[in-house]
Amino acid sequence: MKIAVRHRSIERIPVLEVVPEESRSEALPLLIYYHGWQSSKELVLTQARKIARLGVRVILPDAMFHGERKLGEPSSIPSVTFWSSIQHNILEFSVLVRFFEKKQLIERDLIAVGGVSMGGITTCALLTQHPEIQAAACVMGTPSPLSYIDLVISSATKRQIAVPKDLRLALSWVGHYDLAQHPEMIANRPFLFWHGKLDEKIPYEAAYDFYNTIKAEKYAQNTVFLTDEHERHLVRGDVMDQIAAFYEKNFLKK
Repeated sequence: MKIAVRHRSIERIPVLEVVPEESRSEALPLLIYYHGWQSSKELVLTQARKIARLGVRVILPDAMFHGERKLGEPSSIPSVTFWSSIQHNILEFSVLVRFFEKKQLIERDLIAVGGVSMGGITTCALLTQHPEIQAAACVMGTPSPLSYIDLVISSATKRQIAVPKDLRLALSWVGHYDLAQHPEMIANRPFLFWHGKLDEKIPYEAAYDFYNTIKAEKYAQNTVFLTDEHERHLVRGDVMDQIAAFYEKNFLKK
Protein backbone atom coordinates (compact mmCIF):
# COMPACT_ATOMS: atom_id res chain seq x y z
CA MET A 1 0.00 0.00 0.00
CA LYS A 2 1.34 3.41 -0.97
CA ILE A 3 1.19 5.99 1.79
CA ALA A 4 0.89 9.67 0.88
CA VAL A 5 2.50 12.28 3.12
CA ARG A 6 1.17 15.77 2.54
CA HIS A 7 2.37 18.95 4.22
CA ARG A 8 -0.49 21.25 5.16
CA SER A 9 -0.98 24.46 7.11
CA ILE A 10 -4.27 24.36 8.98
CA GLU A 11 -5.11 27.71 10.57
CA ARG A 12 -1.35 28.33 10.63
CA ILE A 13 -0.68 24.99 12.34
CA PRO A 14 1.91 23.08 10.28
CA VAL A 15 0.98 19.42 10.00
CA LEU A 16 1.79 16.30 8.05
CA GLU A 17 -1.23 14.41 6.76
CA VAL A 18 -0.37 10.72 6.41
CA VAL A 19 -2.95 8.67 4.55
CA PRO A 20 -3.30 5.76 2.09
CA GLU A 21 -2.73 7.25 -1.38
CA GLU A 22 -5.86 5.73 -2.90
CA SER A 23 -8.05 7.01 -0.05
CA ARG A 24 -6.74 10.52 0.44
CA SER A 25 -10.00 12.14 -0.76
CA GLU A 26 -12.27 9.77 1.16
CA ALA A 27 -13.69 9.99 4.67
CA LEU A 28 -11.47 7.95 7.01
CA PRO A 29 -11.03 7.50 10.76
CA LEU A 30 -8.99 10.45 12.07
CA LEU A 31 -6.03 10.12 14.45
CA ILE A 32 -4.10 13.12 15.73
CA TYR A 33 -0.68 12.03 16.98
CA TYR A 34 1.59 14.36 18.98
CA HIS A 35 5.40 14.41 19.09
CA GLY A 36 7.60 14.92 22.14
CA TRP A 37 9.54 17.76 23.72
CA GLN A 38 12.20 19.40 21.52
CA SER A 39 11.16 17.08 18.70
CA SER A 40 9.01 17.61 15.60
CA LYS A 41 6.24 16.05 13.56
CA GLU A 42 8.74 14.36 11.23
CA LEU A 43 10.10 12.26 14.10
CA VAL A 44 6.79 10.44 14.59
CA LEU A 45 6.32 9.85 10.87
CA THR A 46 7.32 6.16 11.05
CA GLN A 47 4.62 5.55 13.64
CA ALA A 48 2.12 7.45 11.50
CA ARG A 49 2.90 5.35 8.43
CA LYS A 50 2.28 2.14 10.37
CA ILE A 51 -1.14 3.38 11.49
CA ALA A 52 -2.08 4.91 8.13
CA ARG A 53 -1.64 1.49 6.49
CA LEU A 54 -4.68 0.39 8.49
CA GLY A 55 -6.84 2.87 6.60
CA VAL A 56 -6.51 5.87 8.91
CA ARG A 57 -5.89 9.55 8.23
CA VAL A 58 -3.08 10.42 10.66
CA ILE A 59 -2.37 14.08 11.41
CA LEU A 60 1.00 15.05 12.87
CA PRO A 61 1.06 18.66 14.11
CA ASP A 62 4.14 20.61 15.08
CA ALA A 63 3.65 21.76 18.66
CA MET A 64 4.13 25.46 19.34
CA PHE A 65 7.86 26.30 19.75
CA HIS A 66 8.80 23.12 17.85
CA GLY A 67 9.67 22.18 14.29
CA GLU A 68 8.48 24.84 11.86
CA ARG A 69 7.20 26.86 14.83
CA LYS A 70 10.49 27.00 16.68
CA LEU A 71 11.17 30.57 17.83
CA GLY A 72 14.58 30.25 19.45
CA GLU A 73 15.76 28.73 22.70
CA PRO A 74 13.23 27.66 25.36
CA SER A 75 12.66 29.96 28.30
CA SER A 76 15.16 29.64 31.14
CA ILE A 77 12.22 29.37 33.56
CA PRO A 78 11.90 25.65 34.31
CA SER A 79 9.27 23.91 32.13
CA VAL A 80 7.32 27.06 31.18
CA THR A 81 7.89 26.52 27.43
CA PHE A 82 7.06 22.84 27.85
CA TRP A 83 3.66 23.55 29.40
CA SER A 84 2.93 26.33 26.95
CA SER A 85 3.51 23.84 24.12
CA ILE A 86 1.06 21.41 25.70
CA GLN A 87 -1.49 24.16 26.23
CA HIS A 88 -1.34 25.05 22.54
CA ASN A 89 -1.70 21.36 21.60
CA ILE A 90 -4.85 21.15 23.71
CA LEU A 91 -6.41 24.31 22.30
CA GLU A 92 -5.51 23.43 18.72
CA PHE A 93 -7.03 19.94 18.88
CA SER A 94 -10.52 21.26 18.13
CA VAL A 95 -9.18 23.45 15.33
CA LEU A 96 -7.73 20.41 13.57
CA VAL A 97 -10.83 18.26 14.06
CA ARG A 98 -13.12 21.03 12.81
CA PHE A 99 -11.05 21.42 9.65
CA PHE A 100 -11.59 17.78 8.64
CA GLU A 101 -15.21 17.79 9.80
CA LYS A 102 -15.98 20.70 7.48
CA LYS A 103 -14.45 18.79 4.59
CA GLN A 104 -16.48 15.70 5.55
CA LEU A 105 -13.32 13.63 5.77
CA ILE A 106 -13.98 11.91 9.12
CA GLU A 107 -15.62 8.50 8.78
CA ARG A 108 -18.44 7.82 11.25
CA ASP A 109 -17.08 10.45 13.67
CA LEU A 110 -14.16 8.13 14.45
CA ILE A 111 -11.59 10.32 16.23
CA ALA A 112 -8.57 9.12 18.21
CA VAL A 113 -5.46 10.68 19.72
CA GLY A 114 -2.03 9.55 20.80
CA GLY A 115 1.42 10.82 21.44
CA VAL A 116 4.94 10.34 22.72
CA SER A 117 6.35 11.92 25.91
CA MET A 118 5.03 15.50 25.83
CA GLY A 119 2.53 14.18 23.29
CA GLY A 120 1.49 11.49 25.75
CA ILE A 121 0.82 14.16 28.38
CA THR A 122 -1.24 16.03 25.77
CA THR A 123 -3.20 12.85 25.06
CA CYS A 124 -4.11 12.31 28.72
CA ALA A 125 -5.09 15.96 29.07
CA LEU A 126 -7.40 15.80 26.07
CA LEU A 127 -9.27 12.82 27.55
CA THR A 128 -10.41 14.99 30.47
CA GLN A 129 -12.33 17.39 28.21
CA HIS A 130 -13.19 15.67 24.92
CA PRO A 131 -15.75 12.83 25.05
CA GLU A 132 -15.70 12.68 21.23
CA ILE A 133 -12.28 10.98 21.40
CA GLN A 134 -12.88 7.25 21.01
CA ALA A 135 -9.41 5.78 21.65
CA ALA A 136 -6.07 7.03 22.96
CA ALA A 137 -2.46 5.94 23.46
CA CYS A 138 -0.10 7.56 25.96
CA VAL A 139 3.47 6.56 25.13
CA MET A 140 6.08 7.49 27.76
CA GLY A 141 3.81 10.23 29.10
CA THR A 142 2.12 10.83 32.43
CA PRO A 143 -1.55 11.22 33.36
CA SER A 144 -0.42 13.19 36.45
CA PRO A 145 0.82 16.56 35.15
CA LEU A 146 0.51 18.32 38.51
CA SER A 147 2.83 15.76 40.08
CA TYR A 148 5.20 16.20 37.15
CA ILE A 149 5.28 19.97 37.77
CA ASP A 150 6.24 19.22 41.40
CA LEU A 151 9.01 16.92 40.16
CA VAL A 152 10.40 19.53 37.76
CA ILE A 153 10.37 22.26 40.42
CA SER A 154 12.02 19.96 42.95
CA SER A 155 14.72 18.99 40.44
CA ALA A 156 15.37 22.62 39.50
CA THR A 157 15.65 23.63 43.15
CA LYS A 158 18.19 20.88 43.85
CA ARG A 159 20.23 22.10 40.88
CA GLN A 160 19.99 25.67 42.20
CA ILE A 161 18.02 26.88 39.20
CA ALA A 162 15.82 29.86 40.03
CA VAL A 163 12.10 29.04 40.13
CA PRO A 164 9.65 31.99 40.15
CA LYS A 165 7.50 31.85 43.29
CA ASP A 166 4.35 32.19 41.21
CA LEU A 167 5.19 29.44 38.69
CA ARG A 168 2.57 27.08 40.11
CA LEU A 169 -0.04 29.84 39.95
CA ALA A 170 0.87 30.57 36.31
CA LEU A 171 0.41 26.87 35.57
CA SER A 172 -2.80 26.49 37.58
CA TRP A 173 -4.73 25.71 34.37
CA VAL A 174 -3.01 22.32 34.32
CA GLY A 175 -5.19 21.06 37.15
CA HIS A 176 -8.24 21.13 34.90
CA TYR A 177 -6.50 18.65 32.59
CA ASP A 178 -5.01 16.31 35.20
CA LEU A 179 -6.39 12.87 34.42
CA ALA A 180 -5.18 11.55 37.77
CA GLN A 181 -7.56 14.03 39.40
CA HIS A 182 -10.41 13.07 37.07
CA PRO A 183 -9.84 9.39 36.15
CA GLU A 184 -13.53 8.77 35.59
CA MET A 185 -13.19 10.84 32.41
CA ILE A 186 -11.57 7.79 30.78
CA ALA A 187 -15.20 6.66 30.53
CA ASN A 188 -14.30 3.11 29.49
CA ARG A 189 -12.71 4.25 26.24
CA PRO A 190 -9.87 2.11 24.82
CA PHE A 191 -6.73 3.58 26.38
CA LEU A 192 -3.19 2.28 25.99
CA PHE A 193 -0.19 3.11 28.16
CA TRP A 194 3.30 2.07 27.07
CA HIS A 195 6.33 2.91 29.20
CA GLY A 196 9.88 1.68 29.68
CA LYS A 197 10.86 0.92 33.27
CA LEU A 198 14.22 2.66 32.91
CA ASP A 199 12.77 5.93 31.54
CA GLU A 200 15.08 8.69 32.73
CA LYS A 201 12.87 11.63 31.70
CA ILE A 202 9.28 10.85 32.67
CA PRO A 203 9.19 8.35 35.55
CA TYR A 204 7.64 4.98 34.77
CA GLU A 205 5.99 4.94 38.19
CA ALA A 206 3.86 8.01 37.44
CA ALA A 207 1.93 6.15 34.76
CA TYR A 208 2.07 2.67 36.27
CA ASP A 209 0.89 3.73 39.74
CA PHE A 210 -2.03 5.53 38.13
CA TYR A 211 -2.93 2.41 36.17
CA ASN A 212 -2.79 0.24 39.29
CA THR A 213 -5.09 2.66 41.06
CA ILE A 214 -7.77 2.61 38.37
CA LYS A 215 -7.52 -0.80 36.69
CA ALA A 216 -10.33 -2.38 38.73
CA GLU A 217 -12.75 0.50 38.08
CA LYS A 218 -15.60 0.14 35.60
CA TYR A 219 -14.49 3.23 33.71
CA ALA A 220 -11.07 1.64 33.10
CA GLN A 221 -12.09 -1.77 31.78
CA ASN A 222 -10.57 -0.96 28.40
CA THR A 223 -7.36 0.54 29.76
CA VAL A 224 -4.20 -1.51 29.22
CA PHE A 225 -0.60 -1.00 30.28
CA LEU A 226 2.41 -2.39 28.41
CA THR A 227 5.80 -2.37 30.14
CA ASP A 228 9.28 -2.79 28.70
CA GLU A 229 11.53 -3.92 31.55
CA HIS A 230 14.76 -2.71 29.94
CA GLU A 231 13.80 0.36 27.90
CA ARG A 232 14.62 3.99 28.61
CA HIS A 233 12.96 7.05 27.02
CA LEU A 234 12.85 5.56 23.54
CA VAL A 235 10.27 4.01 21.20
CA ARG A 236 11.54 1.25 18.93
CA GLY A 237 9.96 -0.24 15.84
CA ASP A 238 8.39 -3.23 17.59
CA VAL A 239 6.68 -0.91 20.05
CA MET A 240 5.30 1.13 17.15
CA ASP A 241 3.83 -2.11 15.81
CA GLN A 242 2.14 -2.74 19.17
CA ILE A 243 0.68 0.76 19.16
CA ALA A 244 -0.65 0.34 15.62
CA ALA A 245 -2.17 -3.02 16.60
CA PHE A 246 -3.92 -1.35 19.54
CA TYR A 247 -5.62 1.16 17.25
CA GLU A 248 -6.53 -1.56 14.75
CA LYS A 249 -8.24 -3.66 17.42
CA ASN A 250 -9.79 -0.97 19.59
CA PHE A 251 -10.46 1.96 17.29
CA LEU A 252 -11.07 0.65 13.78
CA LYS A 253 -13.15 -2.40 14.71
CA LYS A 254 -15.78 -0.46 16.63
